[in-house]
Amino acid sequence: MTLRVSNTLTRQKEVFQPVVPGKVGMYVCGPTVYKPSHVGHMVGPVIFDTIKRYLTYLGYQVTFVVNITDIDDKIINEARKQNRTWQEIAREVEADYKENLKKLGVTSIDYFPRATEHIPDIIRIIQGLIDKGFAYVAEGDVYFDVTKDPDYGKLCNRRIEEMEQGEDVEGAARKRFKGDFALWKRAKPGEPSWDSPWGPGRPGWHIECSAMTMKLLGETLDIHGGGLDLQFPHHENELAQSESYTGKPFVRYWLHNGLMKIRSQSRKIKDDPNAAGELEKMSKSLGNEIVVSKVFEKHSPETLRLLLLSTHYRSPIEYSEDRLVELRRGLDGFYRFFERFQRITGESFYQLEAPKRRAEFAAQGPFLTEVAGLRERFLECMDDDFNTAGALGALYELLTAINRFADQEKLEIAAEPSRVAEFRRAVIVLRELSQILGLFQEPPPRKEAADDKLAGSLIQLLIDLRNECRKAKNFAMADMIRQRMAELGITLEDRPGGTTWRMGS
Repeated sequence: MTLRVSNTLTRQKEVFQPVVPGKVGMYVCGPTVYKPSHVGHMVGPVIFDTIKRYLTYLGYQVTFVVNITDIDDKIINEARKQNRTWQEIAREVEADYKENLKKLGVTSIDYFPRATEHIPDIIRIIQGLIDKGFAYVAEGDVYFDVTKDPDYGKLCNRRIEEMEQGEDVEGAARKRFKGDFALWKRAKPGEPSWDSPWGPGRPGWHIECSAMTMKLLGETLDIHGGGLDLQFPHHENELAQSESYTGKPFVRYWLHNGLMKIRSQSRKIKDDPNAAGELEKMSKSLGNEIVVSKVFEKHSPETLRLLLLSTHYRSPIEYSEDRLVELRRGLDGFYRFFERFQRITGESFYQLEAPKRRAEFAAQGPFLTEVAGLRERFLECMDDDFNTAGALGALYELLTAINRFADQEKLEIAAEPSRVAEFRRAVIVLRELSQILGLFQEPPPRKEAADDKLAGSLIQLLIDLRNECRKAKNFAMADMIRQRMAELGITLEDRPGGTTWRMGS
C-alpha cells in the first residue's frame, strides 16, 4: 500500500510525494519556554518522532526540526516575576523540555533552533517583505499587510473579514487593517531588543518559524506539523509571509495533531453533580496543565508514550489516571512476554536485531502466515495517514498470537527446535514493528522491592505455602494468598515448571 497523508491545506488524503525524491524535510512547532513542560507539550514531538521513524523505515532520509521560542512576552514577564534574566528562564525550561523528550524516547529530532539565534535571518526576510510591498513600518513596528495576499486564509478556510489576530493590543492603532500581524515589535523600556533597520526591537512570533524553516529545510518543506490550535493564526501567518517572500509553495503537507484534553474539575454539569467535568484543552492559560515530571513520579515514560499513540494523531487525546493505569496493564503483558521469550530462547528481546527498513516477509506454515498477515495490517495502518491506534491494535493481536503458539507448542517444557525457530522469527517481527512506534527500546526499570533479597525470600515462602494448600486441596486458602499478594502488587504466574512472581499486575 502507498503512504497517504491528510493534508490540512487541501482537506484531502493524498499520496505522499516529497519535494526531493528520497528526502523529507519536516518541521514541528516547539514550545515557548517560560514554564516547565506539561503533558500537552509532549503530544506533537511523540507523534512526529513516530512519523519520522516510519518514514525512515520506508527508506526516506528525514531531517526533523523542532524550534524553541526563547524570546516572548511570557518569558519576559516570568523573568520579572522571578527576578531573573530572560535567558536563565528560557535555558532552564528548554533543558526541562529536552529531558522529558529524551525520557519519552523522542530521539529523532535533528535540530532545535532557537529564535534568538536567527535574528539576522528574520530581519532579512522582513526587509524582503517590505521591499515587495507585503509589509509596512509603523512607528518602529513592522506589520504584514494581509490585504496584499490574495489567498490569505486558505489554510484555515476563513474569509479575511472574519480574522483578527488577537495580539498586540497596544499596536492595534498602528495597523492599517485589524487582521494585519506583527513581524517586528519595537522595544519597550527595560525589555531585551536587537538592532534593526526600523529601530531596536524583537521579532514577532510567526516570522521566527519562517526564518528557521527556510534556513534549515529550504524554501519549500515537505511536512509542517503542530497542534490543531496553531492552524490560525500561527500557521496561516507563517504560510502567508513565507509564500509572499519566496513566491513558492511553503509546505507540501500540513499535518495537524489533535490536542491533549482533560476533564474540567470546575465546570461540572449543573444538573448532575456526580458527572465528570467537561473535556477542555490542557494549557497553562487555563491552569489545568499537568507537569510532565509529576506524571513520571507515578507512571513510566513508556506508559505516557503509549497514551499519546493510542488514538489517531488527528484526534484529541483524553488524559486520565484511569487510562494510564489501563495502558500500564497492557504494557505489563508485553513485559511478561519478554521474560517468557528469554526463558524459551535464552535471549533478551531488547537485544534482538530486527529489520530497520521495509521488506517482504517470507512466511511458511500457518503460524508465520498469521504473523505475516498481522504485520501487513500494522503497516497498512501506518500507510493510512500514520494510524498508530490501528497499528497498536495489530501489535496487541500479534502478541496474543505468539503467546498462543508458545502455549500450543509447549515451548517452555520440551521445545522442538524448528518450533522455537518459528517462534523467534515471529518475535523479531514484534521487535521490528515496536521499533517504529518507539516502544520497548530498553527494559523497564526494576522496582527496588523486586531486588530486595529479604522481600524475595518472604514472597517465595508465601508461594510455597500456597502450593502446599493446593496439594491439600485447600483451594480457598490458596486463592486468598494469591488475592492478598495481588493487592500488594505481586502477580503470581503458574507455569509447567513452577510458580513465578513479578511486581505489578
